[in-house]
Amino acid sequence: MEQIDLLWVVIASALLFLMQAGFLCLETGMTRSKNNINVAIKNFCDFCVSALAFWLLGFGLMYGLSYQGWIGLDLFALDFAKATPYLAAFFLFQVMLCVTSVTILSGIVAERMTFGAYLFVAVIVSGLIYPIAGHWSWAKRSLGEKGWLAELGFVDFAGSTVVHSVGGWAGLALVLIVGPRLGRFYHGSGAHTITPSNMPTATLGALLLFIGWLGFNGGSTLVLDDTVPSILINTVVGGCVGAISAGGLRYAVNQRLDVDQFINGALGGLVAVTANCFAVSTGSAALIGLVGGMIVVFFSQILETLKIDDAVGAIPVHLGAGIWGTLATGLYGDLETLGTGLSRLEQIGVQGLGVLVYGIWTFGMAFLVFYTGNAVFRFRVTEEEEIAGLNIAELGIHQESELQASISTPVGTRP
Repeated sequence: MEQIDLLWVVIASALLFLMQAGFLCLETGMTRSKNNINVAIKNFCDFCVSALAFWLLGFGLMYGLSYQGWIGLDLFALDFAKATPYLAAFFLFQVMLCVTSVTILSGIVAERMTFGAYLFVAVIVSGLIYPIAGHWSWAKRSLGEKGWLAELGFVDFAGSTVVHSVGGWAGLALVLIVGPRLGRFYHGSGAHTITPSNMPTATLGALLLFIGWLGFNGGSTLVLDDTVPSILINTVVGGCVGAISAGGLRYAVNQRLDVDQFINGALGGLVAVTANCFAVSTGSAALIGLVGGMIVVFFSQILETLKIDDAVGAIPVHLGAGIWGTLATGLYGDLETLGTGLSRLEQIGVQGLGVLVYGIWTFGMAFLVFYTGNAVFRFRVTEEEEIAGLNIAELGIHQESELQASISTPVGTRP
């Protein structure tokens, strides 16, 4: 690897790290002020524990010497002082992808889960579920043999499925176990909207995620070559069209602008082009982003109908649009660029198989482990803690505005 390629991978990793700040802003802005500090520190700590779990165990499972394309057998707890510069840069990029997948779960179950239980979930996903799933498609990115899905011709360039759908499937399993927030659904009267605390902060988070996505998709080449500019353009186009698609569709239905749909539509468009941005035309990227944004809107409505409480709309974005982007790779990807040797119909079939396999593995394993964990120690906060807010209940922190209100002097009185 040339020095310029190493530099590009490191820069892309830094951009990916910026996505953690984006998730933090997005989730704190979309949740209530009584929980925002708790949401923020969960995001911070899930990065810390997930990165360590991936270093100790996950990287080896994902990229170690492959056992028949199913699981890696070495590269655990590597000493990178003795590693090649390429391997160190490669790990840095991959750990950022891992923590991105894990952080998806944080927003889904925000405002109701205990701090310790969430960190347990983060360790399981980053150390076990995500890396094994990733090995099946991406093992060849190291020096080992291909994973078994890659051998069949499954293509997921930057992670519409490996990163985003895995996070979405695991988040779906978790939210079914933890349940909805108090007051989100009323028996016989449908859904109640829980007002977010700071949509400008959430919008800033979306922009930070957008910037980070340039490293996400552009860095997945692992070299700075002639394909990078077109990958970046396809990424930007997909995200922009997704925002207009979701925001416009919601306006057409409700006759009002919906900020969170613009935000999540953009993210859905970005997720959808993540699998295929290296192999589709700019027009196809626009179409993929368009459908990705629409899927976010429809998927959100389905979850609400099923009374599944996703606090920030992450399941429609990462699971719904991730599935679509994976299938769109077979539908619109240039077959020569994909390089699998499959026909169009065969490629679509393999992409569909990949979607099915990842759904069964991730949802099944996550539900089994999380259900067992919830039976052993409490995942959900008590009703009293949830009503008080997790800033107070778990952190003992009162917002400044709350303190001022508690000590304010009534008008017309003297101390």
